[in-house]
Amino acid sequence: MIIKQIKLSSQAKEKLSRLKGKTGIKNWNVLCRWALCFSLREDTVPTDIPINSDSNVEMSWYTFAGEYSELYDALIKQWCINKEIETTEDNLSKYFKLHLERGISYLTGTNFIKSLDDLLGLVMEA
Repeated sequence: MIIKQIKLSSQAKEKLSRLKGKTGIKNWNVLCRWALCFSLREDTVPTDIPINSDSNVEMSWYTFAGEYSELYDALIKQWCINKEIETTEDNLSKYFKLHLERGISYLTGTNFIKSLDDLLGLVMEA
């Protein structure tokens, strides 16, 4: 388990709220999984910015990852290994949060996603 509790920033909550409305996806954790994976596919390291976890959206690691928690653990660890970042608990937690925030910004920043079909279309691009 990379992190016990995930708490989103109020900015991320607002962005995801709009995305929920556009896609019809009702669960925060599902959209957060999409955001994480979308960020991980980028070849760059997310900008190391402080994340203000000030919203009321909070979920456990198991709510976020579900039955795939080992897979998400492995994805973050492998990403760190590929970037030659030491896989300490602090680094894994830090880069998980940075990827999550960046992914949420990416998914909502372009205004490309207007429906569930647009979100699914991202998979086809890769």
